[in-house]
Amino acid sequence: MSLLTVAGLTVRDQAGRALVDDVSFAVAAGDRAGLIGESGSGKSLTALAVTGLLPPGLTATGEVRLDGVDMIRAPEKHRTATRGPVAAIVFQEPLTALDPLMTAGRQIAGPLRRLHRLRGAGLRAAVNDALDEVRLTDTDRIANSYPHQLSGGQRQRVAIAMALACRPRLLIADEPTTALDVTVQAEILDLLDRLVETRGTALLFITHDLPVAARVTRDTHVMRNGQIVESGPIADVIAHPSHPYTKTLVESARRFDAALERTARD
Repeated sequence: MSLLTVAGLTVRDQAGRALVDDVSFAVAAGDRAGLIGESGSGKSLTALAVTGLLPPGLTATGEVRLDGVDMIRAPEKHRTATRGPVAAIVFQEPLTALDPLMTAGRQIAGPLRRLHRLRGAGLRAAVNDALDEVRLTDTDRIANSYPHQLSGGQRQRVAIAMALACRPRLLIADEPTTALDVTVQAEILDLLDRLVETRGTALLFITHDLPVAARVTRDTHVMRNGQIVESGPIADVIAHPSHPYTKTLVESARRFDAALERTARD
């Protein structure tokens, strides 16, 4: 049985327009899957539907089962209970995803307090452990800092620590490195790679960047205009793309790599 099963997922706006159209895929325990596509292709809406977090005005049909829970039709209390221990999400821009009025430590402590009933010294120790696990030094200072007092890379590490604090079986990473510079991006990708590997956590990685997906995923689903147009092991998709859009992505990535190689030689 898959940890996540998505079958015929369709997300519509109030005008009835399909923003995600008949999307199906599955993620088993320990899998590393990717959703790849340009901005507006429906990747992030798919992630929000998976976690039962679609914004008002959007409706989902089809089937989304997360550890057996129907994330479309189940009561909100059941969906809320699934978020955290079963699945957690890291968003693209932590400065907007994190609460600006709460310190980093309080935000990490929230799910630990709610789901694990931690209090006092045990809670403080767990927060520091979470910060240490994402390789943030000076954990006391970080824990007592507000998001605007941290760098972009530090904020994203705090967001990852918060998502992983309750040890979810599935981590959904929605463009987690797009807002970061290249050096910090590489550090965050290495961090995610290490954490999901050591924990055995399943990963659903959402990106528009094919080389980034190749670095952290094993299987991929290419999205365009709200639909999955190609799926398969990412090595096969890169080596033998079949859909015209996938061919464009692969060719663009190869041209970029070739340009870098020419620049390095010059």
